[in-house]
Amino acid sequence: MLSQRDRDFLKVLHEVRRGHITQREAAEQLKRTDRWIRKLVARMQDKGDRAIIHGLRGQPSTHRIAEKIERRAVTIIEREYADFGPTLASEYLARDHQITASRETVRQWMLRAGLWKRRKQRIEQVHVWRPRRSCFGELVQWDTSDHDWLEGRGPKLYLLAMVDDATSRACARFGEHDTTEENFRLLRSYLEQWGRPGEYYTDKDSLFTVNRPVPQAQDEAWPEAQTQIGRALKELGIAWAAAHSPQAKGRIERFFGTAQDRLVKGMRKARVGSLQEANAYLQQEYLPLWNRRFTVEPANPTDAHRPLGAEHDLAAILSHVEERVVANDYTIRYNSKQYQITRTDIRPGLRGGTVRVEERGDGRVWVRFRDRYLTAGACAGAAEGSARPTSAPAGKSPRPAPGKPGRRWMKGFDLRKSPPLWKIMREEGGTVKARESVP
Repeated sequence: MLSQRDRDFLKVLHEVRRGHITQREAAEQLKRTDRWIRKLVARMQDKGDRAIIHGLRGQPSTHRIAEKIERRAVTIIEREYADFGPTLASEYLARDHQITASRETVRQWMLRAGLWKRRKQRIEQVHVWRPRRSCFGELVQWDTSDHDWLEGRGPKLYLLAMVDDATSRACARFGEHDTTEENFRLLRSYLEQWGRPGEYYTDKDSLFTVNRPVPQAQDEAWPEAQTQIGRALKELGIAWAAAHSPQAKGRIERFFGTAQDRLVKGMRKARVGSLQEANAYLQQEYLPLWNRRFTVEPANPTDAHRPLGAEHDLAAILSHVEERVVANDYTIRYNSKQYQITRTDIRPGLRGGTVRVEERGDGRVWVRFRDRYLTAGACAGAAEGSARPTSAPAGKSPRPAPGKPGRRWMKGFDLRKSPPLWKIMREEGGTVKARESVP
């Protein structure tokens, strides 16, 4: 069968045979050599229009893979890799079954067997393409993917990941919850592996930004509100920027798209069923594969990461931090517990001052005043969950709880049970004297 290209070719050759154009002019039109045009014109005298058709057209290729290998591969794909794409299926066939075939060959096999359908091109919204940053560590994208990673074989997991914008190198871990503590563990892993990047690029989730309502008056001075992650990044000297759309952080979105295909199926084949096994497979199998196959070289070989200094105590920075005011009795209240600061750590300015309370990852509570950590122990007599406040400014007594007197000498006093005034006057001989207390 002649294609449209063959018919266009023939039209020019017929013009040559009729003498309407020269062989050189035909060669210029067809972008061929004069010698090749002369050969085709000579062949057309013997074979006619079939002279331009290659002699092997329609014949099976001598490099074609045997049909029995194709049947075996299709059987394996149908049995084990029915929902795999051609690229991933070809990799597993070569690795586990010693059937080496290109991605396109496997795709043709799957199309003929009905295991794959041609995908229609989707018309998507056009976004302005942003070029990659030039240096490794200049910008790192940070996000979390909510997906059925274990396909029902274990608990629900979240994949927390960081992807470098210049190279697409990835650092990731699984967690059972998308919390500040889990993100702190990922951040610590990245910092210990590569150092401090220049900037993090995230979405506008409440883990990264405080969604405060618009103030009524624009000239009001509002204190800067930060999340725990925002505070930690500021203490580490790392900038932060928020993306206005998912397409803006396309590197990490494509990382999650690939992981939801390759990582899920890889863990299925490895029979992963727990958080520990998922993290082990992620660190030992998938991330090395990703960083080896799907990363690129940066435009500038300079590493933009900065080392961690002595002032960067990760245990203190990557903890839950709050501020408390020290009461007159040198106690503070945190998380429904009362803590007493030891006498040896009392110093000028501590009473009524503000201390930094750090709840570390191991659950221990550390108290720091200015540049020194204080020894504080939980009070044994303080009942947990008590609402009695103990933190008050210097020189002022804590406000008593509603319905309770504010002084000890009034303990047990009830106005309803006190004797009437006429009875008191009779007992005192008709006069009322000043009393220090009412019985």
